[in-house]
This record gives sequence, C-alpha cells and structure tokens, in this order.
Amino acid sequence: MPRRSATMLAATLLLIALLCASVLMKVPYTEMSPGPTYNTLGTQEDDGKPVIQITGHETYPTSGHLNMTTVQVTGAKYEPSLVSAVIGWLRGDVLVVPHENVYPEGQTDQEAQQQNAEEFASSEDSAKTAALNQLGIPVGTQVVVKSVVAGGPSEGKLHAGDRIVAVDGTKVTTAEQVAEQVTKHQPGETTVFTIVPKDRGGAAATAADEVQVPLVTGKATDVNRAVVGIRPDVEHTYPFKIDIGLQDVGGPSAGLMFSLGIVDKLTPTDLTAGKFVAGTGTISDDGKVGPIGGISMKLIAARDKGAEYFFTPADNCAEAAKSTPKGLRLVKTETLDGALKSLEQIRAGQGAALPGCAVG
Repeated sequence: MPRRSATMLAATLLLIALLCASVLMKVPYTEMSPGPTYNTLGTQEDDGKPVIQITGHETYPTSGHLNMTTVQVTGAKYEPSLVSAVIGWLRGDVLVVPHENVYPEGQTDQEAQQQNAEEFASSEDSAKTAALNQLGIPVGTQVVVKSVVAGGPSEGKLHAGDRIVAVDGTKVTTAEQVAEQVTKHQPGETTVFTIVPKDRGGAAATAADEVQVPLVTGKATDVNRAVVGIRPDVEHTYPFKIDIGLQDVGGPSAGLMFSLGIVDKLTPTDLTAGKFVAGTGTISDDGKVGPIGGISMKLIAARDKGAEYFFTPADNCAEAAKSTPKGLRLVKTETLDGALKSLEQIRAGQGAALPGCAVG
C-alpha cells in the first residue's frame, strides 16, 4: 500500500476511534432544560382543582397569568457522554453544568427529591406568611415535630406534624426551648411531652385535644446528653386555610409567584388585568425575594408559554439579561411589595417605568 494511502487510512481509523471514544466517554456534568410552568391563578391539569385554594376567607375573581416556572434536571446517576455535553453547550435551550453544582457529592436521587420536597414545603409556608403579612393579616406560630429518628425513643410515639405544646409542663414556643427542656435530663430519665396529634385539629385545637406522651430519653452519639430522637421546628399558623396543590414540583423558587397568587385571590384588585406575567424567586417571611438557579431555562419556558413579563430576582438580573428571549420583558424584583407595585404599573400601561435588568 502506498505510504500516502496508509497514512490516510491510519488517520481515518484514528478519527473513528476518537469519535467512538467521545460517544462512550462519560463526563461529570448535569443537563438542565426548560420545565413546565404553572399559573398560580389557574387549575391543575390532572384534577382541575385550583393551584391555590383558599377556604374560610372571602376571595375575589382573577384573570390573566401569574406563572411560576421550573427547570428539568437530569438524575443524580446520569452522566452524559462527551458528545452529548458538547451538543448541550452549543444549544440555547440546554444548560450543562458541573454535576456537583446540582448534586452534592454522594447525594442520591431519593435524597435530592427529599431535599427538593422539603424546600418546596418551606417555600409554600413562607409564601403564605409573606402574602398575609403584606395584607396585614395576623400570622401565628407553633412548634411541631418535623421528623422522627428511626429507632429513637420517639419512634411510634411522636409523629411528624404533631404539635408540641409543652415539655415537662413548660410551654415551648421555639425549637431551642424543646432541646433545652430535654437536656435537663440525664440519658435514661423520663421526659413528658404535651402534644396535639397532627390529626386532632392542629392550630385550632383546644386543651381537650392535648395528649401527654412520656418518653425515656436516649443518649446522643457524640456526648453524654439526653435526646428523644426528633427534630423540632417552628411552623406558621394561619386564620384560614390556604392549600397549594401542585404535585411533583420541588425546590424553593416558586415562593414569589405563590405569594402574588395568594394576594391576588384575597384582594378585589385584579392584579394582572388579564396580562401574562411569569417569574421566579425565593421569598422570605418578610417578603424579600432571593435568587434561584437555572434562570436562562426558566426564561425560555415562560416565553414559550406566552409570557410578556418576567419577574426576575435582582441577583439573577445580570445573567438573565444576557439570554432574554425576544418579546419577554424582564422586571427586576427585590421584594413582594416591589412586585405588587410593578403589577400596578403593568395594569396602568406604564411599561417604560418598570425596573429592568441590565447586563453586568
């Protein structure tokens, strides 16, 4: 075989080998893409029930959209091939990020789902609290059993959701007070919890619903300290029922849009006046809006659904401004109050006055 032909054949075989290797080679990255969006003023597709349902308080008609947005993420065990990762980097509707940015080392799919579910539940609570605070409606608190340690002294005796009224007869209003009362004992001694079981009325329960639960304390694994094997936490209580019914959605980023949806339903003013507004952002109890991940994918999801305006956390503004889909107006948002003022400007047709996002 002539040397030139042999060289070309060797180069071709090498190229084929490299292409095969790139298809088979796995790289430690995770792919993110636009996920579903949900109108917090609308109904759920599976059962037709309102996304936000309020009972025990007057509500008002709404129109338009206040859509929360999501991102689809590949699983913890998924590793794309080098070719897939490169294609993702080149596409505008896929975000390829280092695996550890999404899944901490060693985290399983189940653990990630549990964390997302807890963050979502917490965001619901903060969304309700922020909305009612904004409207001047009183919000209370209660101490509850957040979780029970398997095999611990409380297993089978206390349950997640039980309300903790007192420990050894001392009223408690914080999780720290629960721990203080328990650690007054030595391991092996008995402490008595006064609780309202989760299925007996919750915040509306009376003294007649209270149950005394004696627990023999165990020993902490690290020090000689009494424990009962629970994680106490403080939850808010509300003067009427607010249900957020979305399933299979996780993370904290829907807080702002849930708050806006609640405010819209509880006030006579139609906040959107029929406009299509989407957005994202965590929400704190006092109405501060925080940053989220995957902003570029959420912008695509919102615009694909028909959104005209997108409420963008201030700390995400610079990134969002670099990849804003045509026809979508970014609205810089720092607080729930600020978002409501922006909606007022949208209703009044004062789009030019809206706070925008600039490229950093």
